Amino acid sequence: MKSIILDLLKKSSDSHISGEELSKSLGVTRAAIWKYIKALKEEGYEISSVSNKGYKLISSPDLLTYEEISPHLKTNIIGRNIYYFQSIDSTNAKAKELARQGEKEGTLIISESQSSGKGRLGRAWTSPKDKGIWMSLILRPDVEPSYASKITLIAAAAVHKAIKEYCNINCGIKWPNDIIINNKKVCGILTEMSGELTKINYIIMGIGINANLNLEDFPEEIRDIATSIKLEKGESIIRKNLIAKIMNEFEPLYNEMINYSNINSTIEICRANSIFIGKEVKLINKNEVIIAKVIDIDDQGELIIEKEDGTILPIISGEVSMRGLYGYI
Repeated sequence: MKSIILDLLKKSSDSHISGEELSKSLGVTRAAIWKYIKALKEEGYEISSVSNKGYKLISSPDLLTYEEISPHLKTNIIGRNIYYFQSIDSTNAKAKELARQGEKEGTLIISESQSSGKGRLGRAWTSPKDKGIWMSLILRPDVEPSYASKITLIAAAAVHKAIKEYCNINCGIKWPNDIIINNKKVCGILTEMSGELTKINYIIMGIGINANLNLEDFPEEIRDIATSIKLEKGESIIRKNLIAKIMNEFEPLYNEMINYSNINSTIEICRANSIFIGKEVKLINKNEVIIAKVIDIDDQGELIIEKEDGTILPIISGEVSMRGLYGYI
């Protein structure tokens, strides 16, 4: 009922709606309407209440609910079902739980904070309340399990494009799963798969973005290697708009893989914005440390490197850092 009232207020944002009108159209008492209005105000909605006129929505908070995100979505499936939490241990963990229960593709799990957020290799991810974007997407692609790693690149391309265009900030892609601004990490992507030999049951795509964090929100040990969009831009961003932008960018890139079995558009974005191509890197792959030069990202999303002895190798996965910039997390 509360979401219906909110929708009606948004549709009539230029004028007041009387409590009597809301009461009659929704079949509840005016006292009930007042309670729902009070609840909306407590959530941060600014609503004008004028005698003999009724209620008018003045402004909306930056809540990451479906009601706030959906008006900005242009997708058909991605992000069209949202689970929203004030606090949770991990959005990836909740997404896996919901996926095992059969939740549909495109479902997005968002939390204002995480108590046990994780990055790659089990690293902790700082997730302060109401300041970042901590979300996980359930995907069920009908492709070979070998395609799962491509989802990470698709997500990186979508996030990069969304941050660059919506926030008007230059950023780079650290293959395969990080977004970097001024040599500092602003976003990490963690993709996890449940599957069989020839079938994917589901893929969980976790995205953590340091949106409006201040310097003091970061643990001291990572302040030199992590940043936020707010710190780089000099002002806060509207998180719900960025989430919608990411979903809008992700769906066509994802559909390209599903429908045409290629990720050409994704690779084009990743190549053009790679922080590695043409640079010397340190690669940790299966306990082996390799110093090499990155030549390219091939059409399958693999990192192409040239070792010191001239050997050319494709790298499917591994931890990579630029020499002299080993601090990425």
